Amino acid sequence: MPKDILIHIADGERRVAVVDNKKLDDFYIELDRYESFLGNIYKGKVESILPSINGAFVNVGQDKNGFLYLTDADHSNLEDFNKKPELLPNLLDRLLNRKAKTDAPAEKSSGRHGKGGSPLKVGQEVLVQVEKDPFGTKGARLTTHVSIPGRFVVYMPYDNHLGVSQKIEQPEERHRLREIIKECDIKEGGFIIRTVSAGQDKAELLNDAKFVYDKWQQVLKVAREKKSPLLAYKEGDIIWKVVRDHLREDVASVHIDSKEEYEKLLKYVETLVGPKALKKIHLHRGETNIFEVHKISEELEKIYDIKVYLKTGAYVVIEPTEGVTVVDVNSGRYKTQASPEEAAFNVNMEAAPEIARQLRLRDLGGIIVIDFIDMMREEHKRKVLDLLRNELAKDMSKTEVNKISSLGLVEMTRERAGKTLESIKFASCPYCHGRGKVKID
Repeated sequence: MPKDILIHIADGERRVAVVDNKKLDDFYIELDRYESFLGNIYKGKVESILPSINGAFVNVGQDKNGFLYLTDADHSNLEDFNKKPELLPNLLDRLLNRKAKTDAPAEKSSGRHGKGGSPLKVGQEVLVQVEKDPFGTKGARLTTHVSIPGRFVVYMPYDNHLGVSQKIEQPEERHRLREIIKECDIKEGGFIIRTVSAGQDKAELLNDAKFVYDKWQQVLKVAREKKSPLLAYKEGDIIWKVVRDHLREDVASVHIDSKEEYEKLLKYVETLVGPKALKKIHLHRGETNIFEVHKISEELEKIYDIKVYLKTGAYVVIEPTEGVTVVDVNSGRYKTQASPEEAAFNVNMEAAPEIARQLRLRDLGGIIVIDFIDMMREEHKRKVLDLLRNELAKDMSKTEVNKISSLGLVEMTRERAGKTLESIKFASCPYCHGRGKVKID
């Protein structure tokens, strides 16, 4: 079924809902009061090096210094770029040769550079990218493995690697995509071919590869000309990301309720997708909230609830904690004449797709433990696990799922680099201080 994208702009926030067959399938939010640095590239300066924790603190112009692991700093030195820009095409070869010489195991506290050694010096300028937003008292997590995503490919200027998304399973298609990218004129760096590249023609892929490469050249130009700390590349806003990551052939229409953002959206679509896609873009002019018109307002409110009710009367409890997110499946009001084993299997099969959907909607990450209703038959366990994995495959974030344990638990991880949706929209209650309960005297 075709999808629709709804964009609501109001009160210092931008909300994006992806609707599949009239059901909320994905949700994003961006607030003016909360700025995300994720994906930004900075020219920073090393402030301090702490071999004991295998890291360095880098000043990138934020309130708190960012943290960079020393093992992730092999190609962070900008001296060659500043002195001799013409050395750029040869830099990758030198870095790869250095990496080959340092593959021998080293003590954990000193990375790959030997005991007491460090690839960095205090005061050194480095080119880094934010891979995790600041959280609490901690600054941003940084990496020197810079990457610039496009619609179909991700360009990695420092990694001589050509990869294809694992979600593209057909060997013939994987080979075709690899051969296309190998034909491009870009010889330094590497690419990851994204899932949405499947079925795309050669011209689209090569144009996208050139687009992200040109972006990287702009980053280098800025980094060479200006002093640190400096923002060399800013990741696009939420509307840019929607066009880049979601406006595909299976999207029937995009509706937005702001005239100003509508004009911006048209420019993004023409730049990233092409003029033919402009007919999908529509300006919502009514007085009624765009989410109410498309009847998803109630669904949006439910994504903050602890309990998620299923059609059969069963329900799922989702409880995020500081170290792990716990998901519990309960039969609730579910009634059936089937055996307890069949009843448990039926509820679990209904719950698995909803769990995958809720993880996407709430943007929950880290370690997640799912407590399905106990099943005895191995066939039932396998089917529930396969269904969960298939539904998680729709997620743009990377996920890993382990087998059902002897206790009936499924342990999984989901990649998330920003704050959870709940932490952005809610604060701890001043009366119960986040306990969720009020003491009775």
